[in-house]
Amino acid sequence: MDTNIQKYRALIEAVDQGSFSRAAEVLECSQPGISRMIADLEHDWRVRLVERGRGGVSLTAEGKKILPYVRRVVEEDRELHSRIDDVNGLAVGTVRIGSFTSVATHWLPHVIARFQKDFPQIDYELVMGDYTEIERWVQEGRVDCGFIAGKPKSTLMDRLLDRDEMLAVVPEGHRLASRDSCALEDLCREPFMMLQQSGDTEVSGIFEAAHLAPDVRFVTWDDYAIMSMVENGDADAFITGLYTKYSNTIKVAKEVVGIQPEFNHFATMHILNTKKGVFYLADTLINRHPDEDTLYDIAKLTAHGVRFFNEEPNIAMISYSNFGTDQVGSPVKVHAAVERMQKEDPSLAIDGEMQVNFA
Repeated sequence: MDTNIQKYRALIEAVDQGSFSRAAEVLECSQPGISRMIADLEHDWRVRLVERGRGGVSLTAEGKKILPYVRRVVEEDRELHSRIDDVNGLAVGTVRIGSFTSVATHWLPHVIARFQKDFPQIDYELVMGDYTEIERWVQEGRVDCGFIAGKPKSTLMDRLLDRDEMLAVVPEGHRLASRDSCALEDLCREPFMMLQQSGDTEVSGIFEAAHLAPDVRFVTWDDYAIMSMVENGDADAFITGLYTKYSNTIKVAKEVVGIQPEFNHFATMHILNTKKGVFYLADTLINRHPDEDTLYDIAKLTAHGVRFFNEEPNIAMISYSNFGTDQVGSPVKVHAAVERMQKEDPSLAIDGEMQVNFA
């Protein structure tokens, strides 16, 4: 592969994956290699393309202007090699497919298995998203084709593959469970879990067309999550994973669940299960440049979260300073937050500020 094309792909994957390490996994190279290739582009073009922060890799203003052209070059290169293979009579390459959960689970495995019998030299790449994302990916050339429900909002060419019925899923023993069908009005009298994300109005549009408003208690884009919640009759936690951007999950959590009354902030916590024991790290995603009040809330939330797992917290507040050796900057905020926690809860094992190796 041409060296410049490799660099362009490194930039595209770093942005799409939101991480140099995940881009390295996709391209099967090292993380320093990804970093080096993007640095080469920035040096050659004399422009900063990406920024790395706690939220991952993001484009600069200049990068946003340049990336569409980079995508176009990579797509043209892929098309060129595909045409060359056609001329040489070779059926090789990669088909990139955009899909949502249910199609990827129930349709595609059988289709792909049949396809690979006829074209064993062609690989496939499955990219998961919602309807709006999939349509955008097709327009940008990130995927070759995509599955969505309904007509595309853009001028993309589309083909109807099948029609599916809408089902209302209710718990076992529910008053509507024995019926073969029910009216929308019946659903409006029950607590409703809405399947929807981004520009998707597949479910909400049905109620709007009938001038009805369901009693929406929870909104999610994952139909399997909804089914699990319905099956159990309730929900105690929201679990998100591989295909959901954390920023989307945070938005749902803040709007639907909200911040607990005794706090002014919310935070994330990573759990590391190691041979030496379980470690909890917070805040790892949300609060950038936290002040004393934010650090205080993070410490309280972390203690609460650890106790949720039936463990007694032992908290080290991390900084680049040890116990007041620096009297300016962020260590002062950390130290002040520790003092507040110690006064409020003398029984809590918390200390700092301290460096990572000391902790």
